[in-house]
Amino acid sequence: MDMRTDPGQNDNTPPIFPHARSLLARYDVLFSDVWGVLHDGVTAYSDASDALERFRSNGGTVILVSNAPVPNSRVAEMLADKNVPRGSWDAIVSSGDIALSHIDAKGYEQMHWIGPVDRDEALFKSLHWPSAAIESADAILCSGLNDDINETAESYRPLLEKALERQLPFICANPDLVVDVGGKQYLCAGAIADLYESMGGPVFWAGKPHAIAYRAAHEAAERIRGQHVEHHRILVVGDAIRTDLAGARNFGVDALFIGSGIHSNSLMEGHHLNPAGLATLFADAGETSAIGAMSFLRW
Repeated sequence: MDMRTDPGQNDNTPPIFPHARSLLARYDVLFSDVWGVLHDGVTAYSDASDALERFRSNGGTVILVSNAPVPNSRVAEMLADKNVPRGSWDAIVSSGDIALSHIDAKGYEQMHWIGPVDRDEALFKSLHWPSAAIESADAILCSGLNDDINETAESYRPLLEKALERQLPFICANPDLVVDVGGKQYLCAGAIADLYESMGGPVFWAGKPHAIAYRAAHEAAERIRGQHVEHHRILVVGDAIRTDLAGARNFGVDALFIGSGIHSNSLMEGHHLNPAGLATLFADAGETSAIGAMSFLRW
């Protein structure tokens, strides 16, 4: 197998692979991130969808695991809008679905909404009641910042202080701290949830890196394949150390790191990974289950 390594890399740094076909042949199931692997928020990566299609044609199963704060049907629509082929995946697990399932399980009815309602309509219209005042709400449901251009997490501190007085549960429907959109980064719901948790507030994180996301993906894979899937036959493909790779380590599965996503500013030189930058990133990340790295996913 062709790979490029740097002699000075630390023990945590995964080798860089120019192609994934031999690596993917070791696995039956892929848990693939969406944003940062299949597209950058604007443009689809055709090589990535081609690799997933080829993996499936060889008998593999692909579960897309997204921290998008909307139901999986909306994630599928967004992929179609970006011309990501339907043949590149078998099922989708979204943070929006996990959040809604949690709300149903807890019996919450009066939710205070935080997030752009127009953008995340598919999430909010799934609720039975309109947004409630913070003083009467059963819980907070957050899909993002109301205005991710002009606001920061600190903009919500006064509201969170009111919520904290009641120990109001906070349901984070997108655990990402930031998202990269065509090379520009914007804050996500995770930034507000992180602040509330640091203040002592109770937070339910509806997605990666928490075990609930990959557990749901594992259950979906076993349903599709009609048999038990051992963890050593699963590979996570993702671009974020904090969510994708930490989630893989927590779940006990291998990971393939994609460098052109959220960490691209410190890693990419044109279309290639910088080995020194990769070594620095993984030295700071600590132990991971990454067994390889690529600039972009390609067969």
